[in-house]
Amino acid sequence: MTNQFELIFIMTPVLSEEQMDEAAVKYAKIIKDGGAKIIADERWGLKKLAYPIQKKSTGYYHCIEFNGSGELINGMELALKRDEKIMRFLTVKMDTHAVAWSIKRRKLAKEGKKKEVKEEVKEEVATKKEEPKAEPVNN
Repeated sequence: MTNQFELIFIMTPVLSEEQMDEAAVKYAKIIKDGGAKIIADERWGLKKLAYPIQKKSTGYYHCIEFNGSGELINGMELALKRDEKIMRFLTVKMDTHAVAWSIKRRKLAKEGKKKEVKEEVKEEVATKKEEPKAEPVNN
């Protein structure tokens, strides 16, 4: 059975453009060789980290979305752990809501509406906080 996964990894900021591209191509090849289909391959760029990792405060983020079987994940994550270019990584199995959001996010980003996406996310978060909580029933 195939599922949709999202792999996000953070590369050390001391890499050159060529080294970053090589790493991204390496993991895309591992995914393809494992029989999975790549849906999206996005370079998110240099971002500030929430906390220092390996004494570095920034890192290059890269995201790959793919359809495949779960057996592929173990081999891929082992390669990520062994790669000294990779500071952190996370592989997530996406549910239907995450898949729908990802499609919408990519569509709006392609149209150049990144600011609208951020505003929409803020609105969703605000409405979730304002939802009334269930009150206890006193008998």
